[in-house]
Amino acid sequence: MSELHLRVYANRSELILSDGTVQTFHEGGMSQAAKARYARIAAELSNGYLERRILACRDRSSNLNFSSLAQTHSLLLDRLIQSVTSEVGRALVGLTILQLCVKSIEPEQNTRLHKGSASTRDFSWRDGISMRSLDKKYITPVLREYELLRLNADGFMMTRSLAENYPYSTVYKANLRGARSEWVSIVEATEKGELSPDIALHYLLSQLLNQAQNFRRLASQILEELNIFFEATVINQEIALNFILRHINQSDYAARLMEIAMHSLMQAMQDYQVFPNSSLKPLSQMRSANKKHGNIGDIELLEDRQIVEAWDAKYGKSYLRDEIEELSEKLEVHSAIRRTGFVTSLEPERLDELEPRCEEIEEIYGISLEILTFAEWVEEQFERASTEEAASEQELAVAWITAYTESLAQLRRDIAPIDEPCYQWLLTLHGILTEEL
Repeated sequence: MSELHLRVYANRSELILSDGTVQTFHEGGMSQAAKARYARIAAELSNGYLERRILACRDRSSNLNFSSLAQTHSLLLDRLIQSVTSEVGRALVGLTILQLCVKSIEPEQNTRLHKGSASTRDFSWRDGISMRSLDKKYITPVLREYELLRLNADGFMMTRSLAENYPYSTVYKANLRGARSEWVSIVEATEKGELSPDIALHYLLSQLLNQAQNFRRLASQILEELNIFFEATVINQEIALNFILRHINQSDYAARLMEIAMHSLMQAMQDYQVFPNSSLKPLSQMRSANKKHGNIGDIELLEDRQIVEAWDAKYGKSYLRDEIEELSEKLEVHSAIRRTGFVTSLEPERLDELEPRCEEIEEIYGISLEILTFAEWVEEQFERASTEEAASEQELAVAWITAYTESLAQLRRDIAPIDEPCYQWLLTLHGILTEEL
Protein backbone atom coordinates (compact mmCIF):
# COMPACT_ATOMS: atom_id res chain seq x y z
CA MET A 1 0.00 0.00 0.00
CA SER A 2 1.31 3.47 -0.91
CA GLU A 3 0.19 6.97 -0.06
CA LEU A 4 -2.19 8.52 -2.59
CA HIS A 5 -0.30 11.08 -4.68
CA LEU A 6 -0.32 12.94 -7.97
CA ARG A 7 2.48 13.07 -10.56
CA VAL A 8 2.34 16.02 -12.93
CA TYR A 9 4.11 15.86 -16.29
CA ALA A 10 4.25 18.24 -19.25
CA ASN A 11 1.34 16.60 -21.04
CA ARG A 12 -0.42 14.47 -18.46
CA SER A 13 -1.12 13.86 -14.77
CA GLU A 14 -0.98 10.50 -13.01
CA LEU A 15 -3.04 9.87 -9.88
CA ILE A 16 -1.59 6.98 -7.91
CA LEU A 17 -4.19 5.46 -5.61
CA SER A 18 -3.38 3.91 -2.26
CA ASP A 19 -3.55 0.40 -3.73
CA GLY A 20 -0.99 1.30 -6.39
CA THR A 21 -3.49 1.73 -9.21
CA VAL A 22 -2.47 4.49 -11.63
CA GLN A 23 -5.07 6.73 -13.28
CA THR A 24 -3.59 8.70 -16.18
CA PHE A 25 -5.18 11.93 -17.39
CA HIS A 26 -3.83 13.15 -20.73
CA GLU A 27 -3.94 16.83 -21.57
CA GLY A 28 -5.13 18.14 -24.94
CA GLY A 29 -8.29 18.82 -26.90
CA MET A 30 -11.35 16.76 -26.09
CA SER A 31 -11.41 13.31 -27.61
CA GLN A 32 -14.35 12.24 -29.77
CA ALA A 33 -15.54 9.99 -26.94
CA ALA A 34 -15.45 12.89 -24.46
CA LYS A 35 -17.31 15.13 -26.90
CA ALA A 36 -20.00 12.47 -27.30
CA ARG A 37 -20.34 12.05 -23.53
CA TYR A 38 -20.54 15.80 -23.05
CA ALA A 39 -23.23 16.10 -25.72
CA ARG A 40 -25.35 13.41 -24.02
CA ILE A 41 -24.92 15.03 -20.60
CA ALA A 42 -25.82 18.49 -21.95
CA ALA A 43 -28.85 17.09 -23.79
CA GLU A 44 -30.18 15.34 -20.68
CA LEU A 45 -29.69 18.40 -18.49
CA SER A 46 -31.29 20.70 -21.06
CA ASN A 47 -34.29 18.36 -21.14
CA GLY A 48 -34.89 18.88 -17.43
CA TYR A 49 -32.87 16.08 -15.84
CA LEU A 50 -32.17 17.99 -12.62
CA GLU A 51 -35.69 19.44 -12.41
CA ARG A 52 -37.19 15.95 -12.66
CA ARG A 53 -34.97 14.73 -9.83
CA ILE A 54 -35.98 17.69 -7.66
CA LEU A 55 -39.68 17.13 -8.36
CA ALA A 56 -39.32 13.43 -7.57
CA CYS A 57 -37.80 14.31 -4.21
CA ARG A 58 -40.55 16.84 -3.54
CA ASP A 59 -43.33 14.38 -4.43
CA ARG A 60 -44.18 12.38 -1.32
CA SER A 61 -45.78 9.64 -3.45
CA SER A 62 -42.50 8.86 -5.20
CA ASN A 63 -41.41 6.75 -2.19
CA LEU A 64 -37.69 7.29 -2.55
CA ASN A 65 -35.75 4.64 -0.69
CA PHE A 66 -32.38 5.43 0.85
CA SER A 67 -31.98 2.12 2.69
CA SER A 68 -29.10 1.14 0.41
CA LEU A 69 -27.19 4.34 1.23
CA ALA A 70 -24.40 3.49 3.66
CA GLN A 71 -24.41 5.48 6.88
CA THR A 72 -20.88 6.71 6.22
CA HIS A 73 -22.03 8.18 2.91
CA SER A 74 -25.22 9.75 4.31
CA LEU A 75 -23.12 11.39 7.03
CA LEU A 76 -20.79 12.80 4.38
CA LEU A 77 -23.73 14.28 2.48
CA ASP A 78 -25.27 15.64 5.69
CA ARG A 79 -22.03 17.33 6.73
CA LEU A 80 -21.63 18.76 3.24
CA ILE A 81 -25.00 20.51 3.53
CA GLN A 82 -24.50 21.53 7.15
CA SER A 83 -21.21 23.23 6.23
CA VAL A 84 -23.03 25.94 4.27
CA THR A 85 -22.88 29.32 5.99
CA SER A 86 -23.42 32.89 4.82
CA GLU A 87 -20.09 32.94 3.00
CA VAL A 88 -18.76 29.42 2.55
CA GLY A 89 -19.79 25.97 1.43
CA ARG A 90 -22.29 26.66 -1.34
CA ALA A 91 -19.90 26.11 -4.24
CA LEU A 92 -18.94 22.64 -3.03
CA VAL A 93 -22.59 21.61 -2.61
CA GLY A 94 -23.38 22.88 -6.10
CA LEU A 95 -20.33 21.13 -7.54
CA THR A 96 -21.30 17.85 -5.86
CA ILE A 97 -24.78 18.07 -7.41
CA LEU A 98 -23.23 18.69 -10.83
CA GLN A 99 -20.80 15.77 -10.46
CA LEU A 100 -23.57 13.41 -9.32
CA CYS A 101 -25.72 14.45 -12.29
CA VAL A 102 -22.81 13.84 -14.66
CA LYS A 103 -22.02 10.44 -13.15
CA SER A 104 -25.69 9.42 -13.19
CA ILE A 105 -26.15 10.36 -16.84
CA GLU A 106 -22.76 9.12 -18.08
CA PRO A 107 -21.15 6.61 -15.68
CA GLU A 108 -18.05 6.44 -17.89
CA GLN A 109 -17.30 10.14 -17.49
CA ASN A 110 -14.60 10.81 -14.91
CA THR A 111 -15.86 13.59 -12.62
CA ARG A 112 -12.33 14.50 -11.58
CA LEU A 113 -11.74 16.11 -14.99
CA HIS A 114 -13.55 19.44 -14.87
CA LYS A 115 -12.07 21.05 -17.98
CA GLY A 116 -12.59 20.06 -21.59
CA SER A 117 -12.24 22.14 -24.72
CA ALA A 118 -11.69 21.73 -28.44
CA SER A 119 -9.63 24.93 -28.48
CA THR A 120 -5.85 24.68 -28.26
CA ARG A 121 -5.73 28.02 -26.42
CA ASP A 122 -7.46 26.68 -23.31
CA PHE A 123 -6.26 24.06 -20.88
CA SER A 124 -8.12 20.80 -21.39
CA TRP A 125 -7.99 17.11 -20.60
CA ARG A 126 -8.66 14.82 -23.53
CA ASP A 127 -11.25 12.96 -21.45
CA GLY A 128 -12.49 16.04 -19.58
CA ILE A 129 -15.67 18.07 -19.95
CA SER A 130 -16.43 21.74 -19.34
CA MET A 131 -18.15 21.69 -15.97
CA ARG A 132 -18.24 25.49 -15.95
CA SER A 133 -20.53 25.63 -18.99
CA LEU A 134 -22.76 22.83 -17.64
CA ASP A 135 -23.08 24.66 -14.34
CA LYS A 136 -23.95 28.06 -15.79
CA LYS A 137 -26.53 26.67 -18.24
CA TYR A 138 -28.17 23.82 -16.37
CA ILE A 139 -27.26 23.57 -12.66
CA THR A 140 -27.11 26.99 -11.01
CA PRO A 141 -30.28 28.30 -12.76
CA VAL A 142 -32.27 25.27 -11.54
CA LEU A 143 -30.95 25.41 -7.98
CA ARG A 144 -31.79 29.12 -7.85
CA GLU A 145 -35.25 28.60 -9.37
CA TYR A 146 -36.19 25.99 -6.75
CA GLU A 147 -34.50 28.03 -3.99
CA LEU A 148 -32.35 25.09 -2.92
CA LEU A 149 -29.06 26.97 -2.91
CA ARG A 150 -28.39 30.71 -3.00
CA LEU A 151 -25.79 30.98 -5.73
CA ASN A 152 -24.33 33.77 -7.83
CA ALA A 153 -26.16 33.81 -11.16
CA ASP A 154 -22.84 33.32 -12.97
CA GLY A 155 -22.49 29.91 -11.36
CA PHE A 156 -20.40 28.30 -8.62
CA MET A 157 -17.74 27.18 -11.11
CA MET A 158 -16.66 30.83 -11.38
CA THR A 159 -14.99 30.22 -8.01
CA ARG A 160 -11.28 30.41 -8.79
CA SER A 161 -10.30 27.72 -6.33
CA LEU A 162 -12.36 25.20 -8.32
CA ALA A 163 -10.59 26.05 -11.59
CA GLU A 164 -7.04 24.80 -10.93
CA ASN A 165 -5.57 22.64 -13.72
CA TYR A 166 -5.45 19.52 -11.57
CA PRO A 167 -7.89 16.63 -11.28
CA TYR A 168 -10.30 16.74 -8.35
CA SER A 169 -8.88 14.37 -5.74
CA THR A 170 -7.65 14.24 -2.15
CA VAL A 171 -4.44 15.95 -3.30
CA TYR A 172 -6.20 18.83 -5.07
CA LYS A 173 -4.30 21.70 -3.51
CA ALA A 174 -6.54 24.74 -3.95
CA ASN A 175 -7.81 26.45 -0.81
CA LEU A 176 -11.46 25.35 -0.75
CA ARG A 177 -13.74 26.83 1.88
CA GLY A 178 -16.41 24.54 3.25
CA ALA A 179 -16.65 20.77 3.64
CA ARG A 180 -13.61 19.99 1.51
CA SER A 181 -12.84 16.58 3.00
CA GLU A 182 -16.48 15.47 2.70
CA TRP A 183 -16.65 16.58 -0.92
CA VAL A 184 -13.41 14.78 -1.81
CA SER A 185 -14.63 11.62 -0.07
CA ILE A 186 -17.85 11.73 -2.13
CA VAL A 187 -15.83 12.11 -5.35
CA GLU A 188 -13.61 9.17 -4.37
CA ALA A 189 -16.59 6.98 -3.44
CA THR A 190 -18.45 7.62 -6.70
CA GLU A 191 -15.35 7.13 -8.84
CA LYS A 192 -14.64 3.81 -7.09
CA GLY A 193 -18.24 2.69 -7.56
CA GLU A 194 -18.84 2.54 -3.81
CA LEU A 195 -21.54 5.23 -3.85
CA SER A 196 -24.47 5.22 -6.27
CA PRO A 197 -24.63 8.70 -7.87
CA ASP A 198 -28.41 8.36 -8.38
CA ILE A 199 -29.13 7.62 -4.72
CA ALA A 200 -26.62 10.22 -3.51
CA LEU A 201 -28.17 12.88 -5.78
CA HIS A 202 -31.69 12.16 -4.57
CA TYR A 203 -30.56 12.17 -0.93
CA LEU A 204 -28.70 15.45 -1.32
CA LEU A 205 -31.65 17.12 -3.07
CA SER A 206 -34.07 15.77 -0.45
CA GLN A 207 -32.00 17.27 2.35
CA LEU A 208 -31.83 20.62 0.56
CA LEU A 209 -35.60 20.56 0.09
CA ASN A 210 -36.06 19.81 3.79
CA GLN A 211 -33.93 22.81 4.61
CA ALA A 212 -35.98 24.98 2.26
CA GLN A 213 -39.23 23.81 3.90
CA ASN A 214 -37.78 24.41 7.36
CA PHE A 215 -36.70 27.89 6.27
CA ARG A 216 -40.19 28.82 5.08
CA ARG A 217 -41.74 27.44 8.26
CA LEU A 218 -39.34 29.44 10.44
CA ALA A 219 -39.90 32.59 8.37
CA SER A 220 -43.69 32.31 8.81
CA GLN A 221 -43.29 31.78 12.55
CA ILE A 222 -41.05 34.85 12.90
CA LEU A 223 -43.46 37.07 10.98
CA GLU A 224 -46.27 35.98 13.31
CA GLU A 225 -44.07 36.73 16.33
CA LEU A 226 -43.20 40.11 14.83
CA ASN A 227 -46.86 41.08 14.60
CA ILE A 228 -47.36 40.14 18.26
CA PHE A 229 -44.27 42.22 19.13
CA PHE A 230 -45.71 45.24 17.28
CA GLU A 231 -49.06 44.87 19.06
CA ALA A 232 -47.39 44.71 22.48
CA THR A 233 -44.79 47.47 22.00
CA VAL A 234 -44.82 51.08 20.89
CA ILE A 235 -42.08 51.04 18.26
CA ASN A 236 -40.08 54.23 17.74
CA GLN A 237 -36.76 55.05 16.10
CA GLU A 238 -34.68 54.15 19.15
CA ILE A 239 -36.40 50.81 19.73
CA ALA A 240 -36.11 49.88 16.06
CA LEU A 241 -32.42 50.82 15.97
CA ASN A 242 -31.62 48.88 19.13
CA PHE A 243 -33.60 45.87 17.94
CA ILE A 244 -31.74 45.70 14.63
CA LEU A 245 -28.34 46.46 16.19
CA ARG A 246 -28.94 43.67 18.69
CA HIS A 247 -29.55 41.24 15.83
CA ILE A 248 -26.50 42.44 13.89
CA ASN A 249 -24.17 42.18 16.87
CA GLN A 250 -25.41 38.70 17.86
CA SER A 251 -25.04 37.29 14.34
CA ASP A 252 -22.22 36.04 12.14
CA TYR A 253 -21.29 38.13 9.09
CA ALA A 254 -22.45 41.32 10.75
CA ALA A 255 -20.99 43.46 7.95
CA ARG A 256 -23.49 42.04 5.49
CA LEU A 257 -26.35 42.51 7.96
CA MET A 258 -25.43 46.16 8.37
CA GLU A 259 -25.80 46.59 4.58
CA ILE A 260 -29.16 44.80 4.67
CA ALA A 261 -30.30 46.93 7.61
CA MET A 262 -29.45 50.16 5.79
CA HIS A 263 -31.06 48.97 2.58
CA SER A 264 -34.16 47.86 4.52
CA LEU A 265 -34.62 51.34 5.99
CA MET A 266 -34.39 52.78 2.49
CA GLN A 267 -36.95 50.19 1.35
CA ALA A 268 -39.33 51.39 4.06
CA MET A 269 -38.72 55.00 3.05
CA GLN A 270 -39.39 54.16 -0.59
CA ASP A 271 -42.63 52.41 0.40
CA TYR A 272 -43.69 55.67 2.05
CA GLN A 273 -42.51 57.71 -0.96
CA VAL A 274 -39.93 59.69 0.99
CA PHE A 275 -37.96 60.20 -2.25
CA PRO A 276 -40.68 60.19 -4.96
CA ASN A 277 -38.34 61.22 -7.79
CA SER A 278 -35.73 58.53 -7.07
CA SER A 279 -35.76 54.75 -7.02
CA LEU A 280 -33.84 52.45 -4.72
CA LYS A 281 -31.43 50.16 -6.52
CA PRO A 282 -31.85 46.48 -5.54
CA LEU A 283 -29.41 45.25 -2.94
CA SER A 284 -26.12 44.16 -4.49
CA GLN A 285 -24.16 41.05 -3.65
CA MET A 286 -21.61 41.24 -0.86
CA ARG A 287 -18.44 43.12 -1.83
CA SER A 288 -19.76 44.33 -5.17
CA ALA A 289 -19.48 48.04 -4.33
CA ASN A 290 -16.54 48.65 -6.63
CA LYS A 291 -15.59 50.19 -9.95
CA LYS A 292 -15.91 46.89 -11.82
CA HIS A 293 -19.63 46.68 -11.02
CA GLY A 294 -20.21 50.41 -11.60
CA ASN A 295 -21.23 50.93 -8.00
CA ILE A 296 -20.39 53.78 -5.67
CA GLY A 297 -21.83 52.33 -2.49
CA ASP A 298 -23.85 49.50 -0.99
CA ILE A 299 -27.08 51.52 -1.00
CA GLU A 300 -27.86 53.67 -4.03
CA LEU A 301 -30.71 55.88 -5.22
CA LEU A 302 -31.22 56.31 -8.96
CA GLU A 303 -32.78 58.92 -11.20
CA ASP A 304 -33.00 58.11 -14.91
CA ARG A 305 -30.77 55.10 -14.15
CA GLN A 306 -28.01 57.38 -12.85
CA ILE A 307 -26.74 57.19 -9.26
CA VAL A 308 -27.68 60.37 -7.42
CA GLU A 309 -27.14 59.22 -3.84
CA ALA A 310 -24.93 56.45 -2.43
CA TRP A 311 -23.95 55.15 0.99
CA ASP A 312 -21.19 52.65 1.71
CA ALA A 313 -21.42 50.55 4.89
CA LYS A 314 -18.16 50.11 6.79
CA TYR A 315 -18.58 47.61 9.58
CA GLY A 316 -15.67 47.35 12.00
CA LYS A 317 -13.67 50.08 10.25
CA SER A 318 -13.13 53.55 11.65
CA TYR A 319 -10.29 55.08 9.58
CA LEU A 320 -11.34 55.74 5.99
CA ARG A 321 -8.41 57.39 4.18
CA ASP A 322 -8.14 54.66 1.50
CA GLU A 323 -11.92 54.50 1.05
CA ILE A 324 -12.12 58.25 0.46
CA GLU A 325 -9.45 58.09 -2.26
CA GLU A 326 -11.20 55.15 -3.90
CA LEU A 327 -14.47 57.09 -3.81
CA SER A 328 -12.78 60.01 -5.55
CA GLU A 329 -11.83 57.70 -8.44
CA LYS A 330 -15.38 56.34 -8.72
CA LEU A 331 -16.87 59.84 -8.85
CA GLU A 332 -14.98 60.58 -12.08
CA VAL A 333 -17.50 58.44 -14.02
CA HIS A 334 -20.65 59.30 -12.03
CA SER A 335 -21.52 62.89 -12.90
CA ALA A 336 -25.12 62.69 -11.62
CA ILE A 337 -24.18 61.99 -8.01
CA ARG A 338 -25.30 64.65 -5.53
CA ARG A 339 -24.81 63.03 -2.16
CA THR A 340 -22.62 60.22 -0.92
CA GLY A 341 -20.86 59.04 2.18
CA PHE A 342 -19.69 56.31 4.52
CA VAL A 343 -21.61 54.78 7.40
CA THR A 344 -19.50 53.20 10.13
CA SER A 345 -20.31 50.83 12.95
CA LEU A 346 -17.52 52.42 15.02
CA GLU A 347 -16.83 56.06 15.83
CA PRO A 348 -14.83 57.44 12.87
CA GLU A 349 -11.19 58.18 13.67
CA ARG A 350 -9.02 61.16 12.71
CA LEU A 351 -11.82 63.12 11.08
CA ASP A 352 -9.80 66.34 11.40
CA GLU A 353 -7.21 64.79 9.12
CA LEU A 354 -9.82 63.62 6.57
CA GLU A 355 -12.06 66.69 6.46
CA PRO A 356 -9.83 68.80 4.15
CA ARG A 357 -9.73 65.99 1.59
CA CYS A 358 -13.49 65.49 1.85
CA GLU A 359 -14.07 69.20 1.31
CA GLU A 360 -11.76 69.12 -1.70
CA ILE A 361 -13.74 66.24 -3.24
CA GLU A 362 -17.01 68.05 -2.51
CA GLU A 363 -15.73 71.15 -4.33
CA ILE A 364 -14.35 69.20 -7.34
CA TYR A 365 -17.52 67.19 -7.94
CA GLY A 366 -20.15 69.52 -6.49
CA ILE A 367 -21.46 66.93 -4.05
CA SER A 368 -22.15 66.44 -0.37
CA LEU A 369 -19.76 63.91 1.23
CA GLU A 370 -20.50 62.71 4.78
CA ILE A 371 -19.01 60.27 7.28
CA LEU A 372 -21.63 59.12 9.80
CA THR A 373 -22.03 56.43 12.39
CA PHE A 374 -24.83 53.95 11.78
CA ALA A 375 -26.94 55.58 14.53
CA GLU A 376 -26.35 59.05 13.05
CA TRP A 377 -27.27 57.84 9.57
CA VAL A 378 -30.49 56.25 10.85
CA GLU A 379 -31.44 59.46 12.67
CA GLU A 380 -30.81 61.44 9.51
CA GLN A 381 -33.13 59.17 7.49
CA PHE A 382 -35.92 59.45 10.07
CA GLU A 383 -35.57 63.25 9.99
CA ARG A 384 -35.73 63.12 6.21
CA ALA A 385 -38.99 61.16 6.33
CA SER A 386 -40.37 63.59 8.89
CA THR A 387 -39.43 66.60 6.75
CA GLU A 388 -41.23 65.08 3.77
CA GLU A 389 -44.22 64.34 6.04
CA ALA A 390 -44.31 60.91 4.43
CA ALA A 391 -44.49 58.78 7.56
CA SER A 392 -44.60 59.20 11.31
CA GLU A 393 -41.68 57.98 13.41
CA GLN A 394 -43.68 54.97 14.59
CA GLU A 395 -44.83 54.05 11.07
CA LEU A 396 -41.31 54.20 9.67
CA ALA A 397 -39.85 52.27 12.62
CA VAL A 398 -42.37 49.44 12.16
CA ALA A 399 -41.84 49.48 8.39
CA TRP A 400 -38.05 49.30 8.85
CA ILE A 401 -38.14 46.24 11.12
CA THR A 402 -40.69 44.63 8.80
CA ALA A 403 -38.58 45.26 5.68
CA TYR A 404 -35.46 43.96 7.46
CA THR A 405 -37.21 40.77 8.58
CA GLU A 406 -38.93 40.16 5.24
CA SER A 407 -35.64 40.68 3.42
CA LEU A 408 -33.95 38.02 5.56
CA ALA A 409 -36.99 35.77 5.04
CA GLN A 410 -36.44 35.97 1.27
CA LEU A 411 -39.82 37.67 0.78
CA ARG A 412 -38.44 40.76 -0.98
CA ARG A 413 -36.17 39.22 -3.56
CA ASP A 414 -37.16 41.75 -6.20
CA ILE A 415 -35.55 44.56 -4.19
CA ALA A 416 -33.37 42.50 -1.79
CA PRO A 417 -32.02 39.43 -3.64
CA ILE A 418 -29.95 38.07 -0.77
CA ASP A 419 -27.95 35.07 -2.01
CA GLU A 420 -26.49 34.21 1.38
CA PRO A 421 -28.40 31.47 3.22
CA CYS A 422 -30.39 33.27 5.93
CA TYR A 423 -31.45 30.38 8.17
CA GLN A 424 -29.00 31.15 11.00
CA TRP A 425 -29.88 34.85 10.82
CA LEU A 426 -33.57 33.97 11.21
CA LEU A 427 -32.82 31.67 14.15
CA THR A 428 -31.04 34.55 15.93
CA LEU A 429 -33.97 36.85 15.16
CA HIS A 430 -36.36 34.24 16.51
CA GLY A 431 -34.35 34.11 19.75
CA ILE A 432 -34.50 37.88 20.16
CA LEU A 433 -38.24 38.00 19.54
CA THR A 434 -38.81 35.14 22.00
CA GLU A 435 -36.99 37.15 24.67
CA GLU A 436 -39.03 40.27 23.85
CA LEU A 437 -42.31 38.37 24.08
